[in-house]
Amino acid sequence: MSQSTATYATVILPLALPKPFTYEVPAELRERVQFGVRVEVQFGRTTAAGQGGKLYSALVIEVHQRAPEAYQPKPVLDVLDDEPLIHSAQVQLWQWMARYYCCTLGEVMHAALPSHLKLSGETRLSLHPLHSGDLTGLSDREYLVAEALTIQESITIEDVRDILERKTVYPVIKSLLEKKIVLLQEDLQEKFKPKTVICVELAEPYASDPTKLNQAFELTSRSSKQTTALMAFIQLSKQQSFVLRQEVCELADVENPSVKAIADKGIFRLYEREVSRLGSYEEDTIDADALSPQQEKALGEIRGHFEQKNTVLLHGVTGSGKTKIYMELMSEVIARGGQALYLLPEIALTTQLTARLQRYLGDQLAVYHSKLNNNERVELWNAVLAGKPVVMGARSALLLPFSRLELIIVDEEHDPSFKQNDPAPRYNGRDSAIYLAQLHGAKVLLGTATPSVESYHNALSGKYGLVEMTERFGGVQMPEIVLADARQEMKQRQMQSHFTTQLLNELKAAIERGEQAILFQNRRGYAPTYRCFSCGWHSECIHCDVSLTYHKFSHLLKCHYCGYQSKLPPECPACGNRQLTLYGFGTEKIEDELKIYLPDARIARLDLDTARTRNAHAAIINDFEERRFDILVGTQMVTKGLDFENVGIVGVLSADQLLQFPDFRSAERGFQLMVQVAGRAGRKNKRGKVIIQAMNTAHPVLQEVIANDYKGFFQREIAERRAFRYPPFTRLIRITLKHKAPEVLNAGAEIFTKALHQSLGDWVTGPAAPYISRVRGLYLLDYLIKMERDPRKMEFAKSSIDTATHILQSTEGFSGVRVVVDVDPG
Repeated sequence: MSQSTATYATVILPLALPKPFTYEVPAELRERVQFGVRVEVQFGRTTAAGQGGKLYSALVIEVHQRAPEAYQPKPVLDVLDDEPLIHSAQVQLWQWMARYYCCTLGEVMHAALPSHLKLSGETRLSLHPLHSGDLTGLSDREYLVAEALTIQESITIEDVRDILERKTVYPVIKSLLEKKIVLLQEDLQEKFKPKTVICVELAEPYASDPTKLNQAFELTSRSSKQTTALMAFIQLSKQQSFVLRQEVCELADVENPSVKAIADKGIFRLYEREVSRLGSYEEDTIDADALSPQQEKALGEIRGHFEQKNTVLLHGVTGSGKTKIYMELMSEVIARGGQALYLLPEIALTTQLTARLQRYLGDQLAVYHSKLNNNERVELWNAVLAGKPVVMGARSALLLPFSRLELIIVDEEHDPSFKQNDPAPRYNGRDSAIYLAQLHGAKVLLGTATPSVESYHNALSGKYGLVEMTERFGGVQMPEIVLADARQEMKQRQMQSHFTTQLLNELKAAIERGEQAILFQNRRGYAPTYRCFSCGWHSECIHCDVSLTYHKFSHLLKCHYCGYQSKLPPECPACGNRQLTLYGFGTEKIEDELKIYLPDARIARLDLDTARTRNAHAAIINDFEERRFDILVGTQMVTKGLDFENVGIVGVLSADQLLQFPDFRSAERGFQLMVQVAGRAGRKNKRGKVIIQAMNTAHPVLQEVIANDYKGFFQREIAERRAFRYPPFTRLIRITLKHKAPEVLNAGAEIFTKALHQSLGDWVTGPAAPYISRVRGLYLLDYLIKMERDPRKMEFAKSSIDTATHILQSTEGFSGVRVVVDVDPG
């Protein structure tokens, strides 16, 4: 084939390769190969006989006539799609992310595409659990694969090649996936389930003939509890469209078995109903027919700023009704035929929004989150490709194929969950959303009660528009925040375990008033250290340089970094002392000891240990909402996206821990966490109260939290950042070297440091062992590069890092040293 007539396709492979690869397009496939379709290609070394190399589905990003100069291109084997899966703006976003966050296009594509769209030879297939077993209507090749899966539980795509005796099998597998005959093994994961509550209604004939209720009362006459419950139901049914079983129990002062007994007699019918997880207070802000004057003013200001600026920061206190404003703006986008993206920090913790938005926006809304299986992800991908008007999701939703994007809302823009730490791409969802909007000519609204220092600085300097909402919706008062001096109480021996007298008294009073409480402690487990006070030994992970945390429920010591666990040693391994002590406290210990001081309180715990599955998390939240528990003890999970109408008291147990972490953002994170958790307190008709326990009550951040003084916090914090040259005045890149052998790591660091210093000089700090210097068996060394906010300097720094990495890994004996680059670390 002459060079002038040859056609080539440049493709992205789902691998961490430095650049895309070019393949030759055979004449019979030229009409089908186009931008955005997947093609089957072989990648890797091949023998002289043409054997070897793995097969992948790669994504075409360019079709051209330029032959690669450095290598002989292999042929494209097959084409998997008739229509493009992506848009050109998506590839532009991917290319920017790869450049900016120092990773490869393949890594970005791997993060973006659902697994069904990036098949490889190692992918395992199994029969779809809903498949009936009927194999009629399948082609001969499809039949052979399906039949093999009736014999074996799972097979790889390489097995499929052997079964069909052909190299190109992806079109067959794609067809079987679309017909829901097979699925990928990773599809067999827990699916998202909406919140349901048990409701009560009258069974027939009582439902259609109220005159027969006398007969119902005769049937319950021998049980005063059942009669009271029936009367309670009748009273509630006159006031509302559906009646919760829990409401009947509360009004009649009976337990669930009484209601079940009435159902067993054929009087009640119990059924499940899907409901919103939004607290009714927040529901008011969404369901209100008219906007409040404050909302009207904010909406007008946002529209005004959007005429001159592409990004606006909406700084509204907790409960000010920001969600209603988001919905108004999304409705306007839908009316114009555009698309809107609503980003949340953690969709698993904020699913209470879903039902409300669906009621408001109907089937115009799609929800993208980590609990979707791969079939659902592909369906949603295609729906967005076809122009689905509104998508709500976590940070990865911005990688979907939008074509008419007009608005991006980043809710809780300050939240560190928007930053991906591992694996690559280590991107910030908020910053990437702003770049994506720029590609589409769209607008960005950043919403939060506690803006990040960078965003507020950008707003004050005029880069972003700024709109502020200082009052809660409906005139509800902000909670009263008070400090409890733990140091003083310890001196006076008034502390009761980990609780100040003030906190315990407030908890008792709240329970007596029929209110609920939330206690926040940012550490799970029972005790973070198991220690010998004789010689100083403490239990450590064998893979990581961290203390093992004792978990009372399992009676094991566990590592929260790698999952390693061990039994409690009966004596100190170092000195033989049998008097070993548990030191410190986590959520499990708080839950345990609270039962001593409040024996009648019903206590639940919400942390990573109790909420391992989505259903377990939902069950705890549901039970707390339905007032089966009085006190909820939890980690950061209780601060995010949860609104409970009956919470009167919120307690922060050790504020000092939040503020003493060795990080320049610790004051900012501490302020944000405490203000956010304080926002959980208070009801429509009663002011909430927040009690913050601390040893150092004079800490300026605590004073700013009490006064709800964000501006005072910002002015003090920005002055420190300017003085010590931290963002937003500088840019940071953190580099981490990793290796299992400390001597190899240290020797490699000498080579890397020399190469870095040659070009970057005093921009470089390090190497230094981080706070935790070994994780999962790998020793770590950190560097920090700090430079002025100049794009040219940033590009020069990244280029220098590439050069230093190449020098290190091409030096004999150091190819195994991993270099992890994190731009704008969280």
